[in-house]
Amino acid sequence: MPDHPSVEGAEWTWPAYDGPSLGAVLPSVLRSLGVEPSRHAEAREAYPDVPDLALTRTDRSVVVLVDGLGDRLLRRRAGHAPFLRSLLPTASTLRAGFPTTTATSMGSFGTGLPPGAHGLVGYEVRDPQTGAMLNELSWENGPHPEGWQPHATVFEQAERAGLATARIGPSFFDGSGLTRAALRGGRFVGADDLGARVDAALVCAREPRSLTYLYWGDVDKIGHIHGCESWQWGEELAATDAELRRLAESLPAGTTLHITADHGMVDVPDEGVHDAALDPVLAAGVERIGGEPRSPQVYAAPGAAADVAARWRDRLGERGVVLEREEAVTRGLFGPVREQVLERIGDLVVLMRPGFSVVDSRVHRPELISLRGVHGSLTADEIDIPLLSVTAG
Repeated sequence: MPDHPSVEGAEWTWPAYDGPSLGAVLPSVLRSLGVEPSRHAEAREAYPDVPDLALTRTDRSVVVLVDGLGDRLLRRRAGHAPFLRSLLPTASTLRAGFPTTTATSMGSFGTGLPPGAHGLVGYEVRDPQTGAMLNELSWENGPHPEGWQPHATVFEQAERAGLATARIGPSFFDGSGLTRAALRGGRFVGADDLGARVDAALVCAREPRSLTYLYWGDVDKIGHIHGCESWQWGEELAATDAELRRLAESLPAGTTLHITADHGMVDVPDEGVHDAALDPVLAAGVERIGGEPRSPQVYAAPGAAADVAARWRDRLGERGVVLEREEAVTRGLFGPVREQVLERIGDLVVLMRPGFSVVDSRVHRPELISLRGVHGSLTADEIDIPLLSVTAG
């Protein structure tokens, strides 16, 4: 083993790309609708099919993704969510991929593939073709989305199979880089508040053979600002729970409703945030820090990766585990990695332990640095996500 704090240990929960995972949700929903998921020949050869979650057979399915609603968070704060709590006895616990961040998870959710295959390997990564950093959420000045992520999405497959396919979210998602890369296919319905999105889903679900997807992001947003252990987070969960109950009680009989998430969240206190801009040891030999504060991806100057890794291991100590790219890939953090994707990953991949994160005030916005609730690493609070299902009576 390398001479640094072990990557093994009770605090880590490893991705389960060949088991019950976020990437298995939509392919399993498609099968429940009588459509067998398909893949390009390259994908079939390199990446085995994800397991079938054996969902209830139906002609109509609504899938809700609540951003940031980790399985452990939900179970811990279930007193705020009587409807979701009622579904927990029959719920499944799945795992997100790595890193536990929205852009990466949306890639896995939309394609059924692990991050190394779909290529959305972080919140902020370097484009090997240009050397520029790409924020995979905003996609500002980014590459062609369909080229960055070339595999067919589950929504495209559903549409080709004749299912009435709809995606419901904020209007500015329509045509965005991330939407085009990870969630393209079917028609997009823009609606701003959750009540309007539920109303739209109820209309879409009237189609006799349909797949309807609804995204809600305010649980994550409130958690980032106030912390996932805050009373504000509990209030947002309660409001979300009430609308999801209304959705379940208003769907046409026989429609299945599946509720899942893209990742969980943990709170990091101010004293646990380490700013690399103020630390010459962490800054030396580093061209850029990407990734998430809980899972930094460090892009080193040419030839400096090994020295940077040694300095980061020495400085972080027990606060985090520093892996060089080859080790992170070999250990399967991203699943099998396409050649075109490999250099998008940082020279170093860092797993921060509970209570710690790394930021860089030279490039990170103050709003990012000040976030209380964060995610990205491999604790169970971040990687475990729920799958709650109910069939309308």
